[in-house]
Amino acid sequence: MSAASGLVQTGRHLYVVADDEHHLGVLQADGEQPVQLVRLLPSDLPQDKEQRKRRKPDLEALALLPPHAAWPHGALLALGSGSRPQRCRAVLLLLDAHGAIAGEPRVLDVAALYAPLRERFGDLNIEGAFASGTGLHLLQRANQGAAVNACIAYPLADIVQWIAQGGALPPATITPFELGTVQGVPYGFTDGAALPGGGWIFSAVAEDTPDSYADGRCAGSALGTVNADGTLLSLEPLPGAHKVEGIALLPDGRLLMVTDADDPGQASALLEWRAQAASDSISAGISAGSSRAR
Repeated sequence: MSAASGLVQTGRHLYVVADDEHHLGVLQADGEQPVQLVRLLPSDLPQDKEQRKRRKPDLEALALLPPHAAWPHGALLALGSGSRPQRCRAVLLLLDAHGAIAGEPRVLDVAALYAPLRERFGDLNIEGAFASGTGLHLLQRANQGAAVNACIAYPLADIVQWIAQGGALPPATITPFELGTVQGVPYGFTDGAALPGGGWIFSAVAEDTPDSYADGRCAGSALGTVNADGTLLSLEPLPGAHKVEGIALLPDGRLLMVTDADDPGQASALLEWRAQAASDSISAGISAGSSRAR
């Protein structure tokens, strides 16, 4: 996989979604085994880079949904970015009691979910998603042409019911964020994960691109934290030139990240950040900790 864009850990499994694939990547949480591929969408994408870009589903976000009557052991939700009509699809995967995929993928049309968001943001680009105890959060990513980051939160029980059965969409709470710039390029959200107490951690990338379609030079990546009230607490640059697009917070406080090099010939990297304290103090770990890649 060369364009990893979302990451979820459950049980002993790590799940990776890529924005230019019709498959989900699956590996063990120790990261030592080769990635296995699970098909999400039918047919295959062209090998030509530009044709592949035009036709890809742009699955940029992956969230772990809590148990529901329709999926008693939870489910994975892979979301398209919404930046083009063919990118308004999602894929639902039910899990078993051990966190493994159970059954066939279910493809969802999420155009109705994205339509009001497109009116709000214009250049819609949903790049991250995560569930907390009370909500499902979607992260809108900024770019040079539209420097608007936002967290779009839906009441968790209501949006899960909509995903399962359809009907009326629940209202969203939209919180804009200003993340600053690096080398004159605005940071944009790429993924998020819930923290204990209602806050969350996020990854952001400064990509020098005028819109949600074109790729550009990565000027830097960062990790940040937001408290339960929606206040930005910290934003700390990551060392190196990795374009971090997916994160997963493990129960022991470690943070895993995956990268997208925008190059089909270069494999995505799995990075590990070791915070100095438990996950509820990860802001301090971001400021003073160290990282390593493997």
